[in-house]
Amino acid sequence: MPTITTNDLKNGMALNLDDGLFEVVEFQHVKPGKGGAFVRTTLRNVRNGANSDRTFRAGEKVERAMIDKREMQFLYRAGDDYVFMDSTTYDQLNVEPASLGSAADYLIENAEAILKMFGDEIVGVELPAAVELTIAETEPGIQGDRVSGARKPATLETGLVIQVPLFVGPGERVRVDTRTGDYITRA
Repeated sequence: MPTITTNDLKNGMALNLDDGLFEVVEFQHVKPGKGGAFVRTTLRNVRNGANSDRTFRAGEKVERAMIDKREMQFLYRAGDDYVFMDSTTYDQLNVEPASLGSAADYLIENAEAILKMFGDEIVGVELPAAVELTIAETEPGIQGDRVSGARKPATLETGLVIQVPLFVGPGERVRVDTRTGDYITRA
């Protein structure tokens, strides 16, 4: 793995430190009047998502982690595993649900995703900002249900439960924000 100095840090860069794999969220180069310069950083643990603040001496060497981003297509579920196909090599990859995290709630057959790989380990999943899913189950809308801003629970085809407006019924397709899990609009 290549080593870089803390002077070369950039936002979004991945670092392989002694206590785990981290992504630089924010950094600031500080040169006080007395003493040596240092770099104050906010790092996000790639595996569990926890943020931490860390200070490095200016010019300190750190190991850069090479994260490979692969465009994949979700094909089907095989038991508990999710089967993906690499869009360029057509290789198939079985992925455990724990590796996908909350991204599994938005995956339907033929959905596109970008898997972030560190070696053979999946350390993250990038989905489109919004996906279209079908409502599997919800209470039907009743004529006259027009209360402004009122919501009801709806179960999507993936099993995810979201809050939707009263006029949305079962079988309709809706757009869902994959970052927050919120209803956007009918499709």
